[in-house]
Amino acid sequence: MKTINVVLSGGVGSRLWPLSRKSCPKQYLPIFEGQTLFQKTIARNRALCDSLMVVGNKANYELSRKDLKGLALDGFIEIIEACPRNTAAAIAFAAFSANPEDILFVTPSDHLIDAEDNYLESVKRAIELAQNGYIVTFGLKPTRPETGFGYIESKGEDVLSFREKPNLDTAEKFLKKGNFLWNSGMFCFKAGVFLEELKRYEPIVWEKSKEVIQASKEGFLDYDLSMEIPSTSVDYAVMERTEKIKVVPSSFNWSDMGSFESIFEYMTDHGYHADENGNMVIGTELYTEFVGMRDTMLIQTKDAILVLQKEKAQDVKKVFEKLEKEKPELVN
Repeated sequence: MKTINVVLSGGVGSRLWPLSRKSCPKQYLPIFEGQTLFQKTIARNRALCDSLMVVGNKANYELSRKDLKGLALDGFIEIIEACPRNTAAAIAFAAFSANPEDILFVTPSDHLIDAEDNYLESVKRAIELAQNGYIVTFGLKPTRPETGFGYIESKGEDVLSFREKPNLDTAEKFLKKGNFLWNSGMFCFKAGVFLEELKRYEPIVWEKSKEVIQASKEGFLDYDLSMEIPSTSVDYAVMERTEKIKVVPSSFNWSDMGSFESIFEYMTDHGYHADENGNMVIGTELYTEFVGMRDTMLIQTKDAILVLQKEKAQDVKKVFEKLEKEKPELVN
């Protein structure tokens, strides 16, 4: 039995357009002390795991390889998806590629985490629970009424319910109640236990994912077979339905870096200053003045400029989706 860090790296990061593009998603942007979020993910989990498995896609696997080369790391397992089939299938691919008794520590590649004692303790506890046959998720103690995350209602390590992303009023109630945790999207379980539960609740996802892995060639997955897999999230497929679920309530510093609000917080914490009205410029050295504006961000790349109010950061995804249809060259 060994512990494998399964890094999911198939996302596009549409809420960070125009910095994040299909050709270089947010996890590969070297803007975090010169490293990428992908590299930081690998580095913080190396000491906790025996080996590494990267589940990416045909558009970004070369970026993953480049980042791993930058860390002087080889000998990893690579699964290259032919098309996106959501997280249930991505994790199934990893589980079918491991031994049933192996512990899979599943982490997105685009989170920013302080790998201090609180983090190490949470991961070690999750591995203990996984060794005892549980499917474990990590719940972060909320620090604000966040509407961009899902929540886990808990009692100790027992999960009472999963909640979708709430509106502000509901998020404030969750915060006051005190037993609601942010759903971090990180998991830990034995490969065999996960596959048993996936087979129980989503047998077609289980069956088709197995077929795809069996037909894979040097880590590359077949497109036509992959398209037969129902696209569903691991939360819906397993986490919200299994009776083997446990949560590790955690208090380490965590951000999913999912919006420009998160980028703003990171930049201000690392000496990148906003003006006296909370306005910030990213991506240009041109002298910029904001007149009559507060909490506004201007983001410039070589072919696009985005101006947004910070509290509307989640809406950037709508811009990305519109451009996909109208000006695809600006998102590729």
